[in-house]
Amino acid sequence: MTLDNEVTSLRQVPLFREVEPARLKLLAFTSERVHFEEGQLFFARGEAADAAYLILEGSASVAIDGPYGPVRLALLGANALVGEMGILADQPRSATVTAEGATTALRIDRDVFLELLAQFPQIGIAVMRDLALRLEQTNQRLAERGGA
Repeated sequence: MTLDNEVTSLRQVPLFREVEPARLKLLAFTSERVHFEEGQLFFARGEAADAAYLILEGSASVAIDGPYGPVRLALLGANALVGEMGILADQPRSATVTAEGATTALRIDRDVFLELLAQFPQIGIAVMRDLALRLEQTNQRLAERGGA
């Protein structure tokens, strides 16, 4: 895929719509397009948070280990960002993320991701809103299960 195609893909992502094309080109150039087969791990809980992933095609399951096996927290599809929590918190991965089928993602290195947030505050705000929404949804699910 060409750099221009990568930029076009990034422009489809609501998070990056406000970023000028030159920055998107740099982001695409400094990021790596990766492919995952069904069941292949993006990363496992406890690993170092060295990158965020932007799902371009396919989907990924976010899960943690529960007392009776894995508990799915979310199923993320195209245009979803995953792995940013560990970067923002400067902590190891809090969950395991697995491809739910053939999935293509853009791997954004930790330093590139942090630089992007520093240069474009609107992206930082959008990421915070998304994280807050996910936290609220998780809290709601826990309350419904009687776990909160």
